[in-house]
Amino acid sequence: MIEVETDAGEEWDSRIGWADLARDAVRSAVEHSSFAALAESPLVAEVSVRFTDDAEVQALNSGYRGNDKATNVLSFPMVEPELLQSLSSHHGEALLGDVVLAHGVCAGEAAEKQISVETHAAHLVVHGTLHLLGYDHEQGQDRAEAMEDVERAALAALGISDPYAVTEVQT
Repeated sequence: MIEVETDAGEEWDSRIGWADLARDAVRSAVEHSSFAALAESPLVAEVSVRFTDDAEVQALNSGYRGNDKATNVLSFPMVEPELLQSLSSHHGEALLGDVVLAHGVCAGEAAEKQISVETHAAHLVVHGTLHLLGYDHEQGQDRAEAMEDVERAALAALGISDPYAVTEVQT
């Protein structure tokens, strides 16, 4: 079973159901990953999603990754990827990790893409969750494409179109 804990800072529109968005995005990411068994296992696998501001993400990015700038999403896995498969048959609880989104960066990227902040945030939560599960787009083109394929499937299940689709320019 997948449990999602959520915290949304005041810069995130309080009229939006961020907890529901996070829960649905995390579950869809897990269900479409190679670790789908976790979604139905007796283990309670928890993911924490924090919707915060750019300053907090910049501090985290600087402290943990040595990059002194805000980024759209950070992931902090708590379980080694090679142990994830065996977890699905366990009882008890396991914290898979934390996903942290920066509001300003997320809102800016959403505006550039001409999509809603909610749609982009759902994509970032899916993306961050896949990082918790050991997916990595920085270790070669094959791994990047595999991760994007899972993202596309998870987002499609949420009714969100392919964020990697290339739109043709009419001349």
